[in-house]
Amino acid sequence: MRIAVVDGQGGGIGKHIMERLRRELPEDVDILALGTNALATSVMLRAGANEGATGENAVIYNAPRVDLIVGPVSILFPHAMMGELTPAMATALAASPAKKILLPLVRGSVELVGLRAEPLPHLIEELVQRVKEYIEKF
Repeated sequence: MRIAVVDGQGGGIGKHIMERLRRELPEDVDILALGTNALATSVMLRAGANEGATGENAVIYNAPRVDLIVGPVSILFPHAMMGELTPAMATALAASPAKKILLPLVRGSVELVGLRAEPLPHLIEELVQRVKEYIEKF
């Protein structure tokens, strides 16, 4: 099982996801940090990723090669993360055959209706639980 955690900007959300996944998942689960920039990748690597890759080409290359993609839902939106997430990255992530388990975190002009307001730690807890359930079925 190979999981990609995708994040950008300072990598803080990816870091928290990575720490929880590393604590909760079996050691044989391979976790790849895919950062839109070097700082985000570096932060996720320090949080426990097995490998890391940075930038548009890394995301495009790796998106179809993983079994599961996690991160904020904004990774599917072109120009998200203050423009760091390119249209090509968003397309590659959305088109990937990998299952996507995403946090409903969006900044800017997109609003997701029907979701309950929850603190980030609670959302990450739910994300990790869903990842564990998916891995058990895999």
